Amino acid sequence: MRKAVPLFLAILLYQSKFSLAKPPSPPLPVLPVPSSSQLKWQRREIIMFFHFGVNTFTNSEWGTGHESPTIFNPTALNTTQWISAASALGVSLVILTAKHHDGFCLWPSRYTHHSVALSPWHGGKGDVVRNFVTAAHAGGIDVGLYLSPWDRHEKSYGLEVPYNEYYLGQLYELLTNYGSISEIWFDGAKGANATNMTYYFKDWFGMTKQLQGSINIFSDAGPDLRWVGDEKGSAGETCWSQINRTSLRIGDASLERYLNTGDPRGTDWVPPECDVSIRPGWFWHESEKPKPLNQLIDIYYKSVGRNCVLLLNVPPNTTGLVSEIDVKRLRQFRSAIDKIFKEDIARGSVVKASSERGGEHGGFAAGNVVDGDEETYWTPEEKKKGSYWIELRGLNQTAKFNVVRIQEMIRMGQRIGRHEVYVDGKAIVRNGTTVGHKRLHRLERPMTAESVRIRITESRGPPLLAVVGLHFDPFKPWVSTDTL
Repeated sequence: MRKAVPLFLAILLYQSKFSLAKPPSPPLPVLPVPSSSQLKWQRREIIMFFHFGVNTFTNSEWGTGHESPTIFNPTALNTTQWISAASALGVSLVILTAKHHDGFCLWPSRYTHHSVALSPWHGGKGDVVRNFVTAAHAGGIDVGLYLSPWDRHEKSYGLEVPYNEYYLGQLYELLTNYGSISEIWFDGAKGANATNMTYYFKDWFGMTKQLQGSINIFSDAGPDLRWVGDEKGSAGETCWSQINRTSLRIGDASLERYLNTGDPRGTDWVPPECDVSIRPGWFWHESEKPKPLNQLIDIYYKSVGRNCVLLLNVPPNTTGLVSEIDVKRLRQFRSAIDKIFKEDIARGSVVKASSERGGEHGGFAAGNVVDGDEETYWTPEEKKKGSYWIELRGLNQTAKFNVVRIQEMIRMGQRIGRHEVYVDGKAIVRNGTTVGHKRLHRLERPMTAESVRIRITESRGPPLLAVVGLHFDPFKPWVSTDTL
């Protein structure tokens, strides 16, 4: 006869079984992965541009470089009001055109007289960059600067060494005299008939990183952030953060599609920034008005909702203020975003999945996607074949939704290449591609459901999902007149 194990010993054996069990380790990252500064930038989601300079006073977009500094006289300039406008949209980073293509500098550069120093504004003693940085930091907002490589005023432009020395001198001024700078913009644009010029980008990038170690450098070719390939605020339906920098060339228009979609086989993490202006032009023009609210919402879905950061330009007017009509539209835009995403009917649902790494209590459970914490995530056991799925069950069938939100844990790499969305077993998104930081599917009509399933059919390793959300958007979709 088998001898009975004493009760206290059985309890000890049971406890030791679980106390000695090791929790599963997280999966390996899939390279490339973002740096801490890139990750911080991605989570900003919306940032703001301020195009301001002599073009504001000449009613032009690209200045000639022959403008007199005396035309620059914004009598009511108030950068605190600009920052207040940015705060109305809830942004955490603002970027100023310190020098546009006309070469006019909004700070008193020692390397040129074509600046605020020869303007009547503040008797030539003013410094717009200083005012801007001070106001932003006082408002708890980070700062970026735009310094145009193309300079239509500087006589050394076209002379390889002299102009690169000139440019590096101005870059040094901006990066050493104004405190912490979070982003620097190197625009690749220049006119078709512009003087041929070789820019020493490697030298510029090297000095920038030396002077501001945590800065993100933007250009057509990164190295930290890339142009999305258009000025409409629209990323590709497929949009990878990774790309091959060796394939990129600054100012090469033939690469716009590649920039727009990225590359699943890319070896460099260079996420796209979607730049667009709230008005038709980049600089303020009296005849122009801000875009309608539903167009801005559409831009949000096509930028932030496609794994990008939206860089929205809001140009100050000739008085030196952001026009009240623009400020009003910014408030409306923020209010609309908050209204759409305030309620998430996915919260509280029961979540099941094809599998869970380490099982239900292994730390990577399916329920992590609805816990409200973007730092937790679901990941399945790795498969050699087949697809992965995660399903929300027991949803409130009286609550309507028309937006499906999916987010990956991108600090471990961007993985998902194809996915589908099913509502109560019926496919409502059949050809979903990349997800990245955030993918927003705006459905054709509101619906209710008992269950919603995300099926991942193509992934670079097991997927890591941080969020699945369901929201209701009450705003009328924008229809472009270009397509009518």
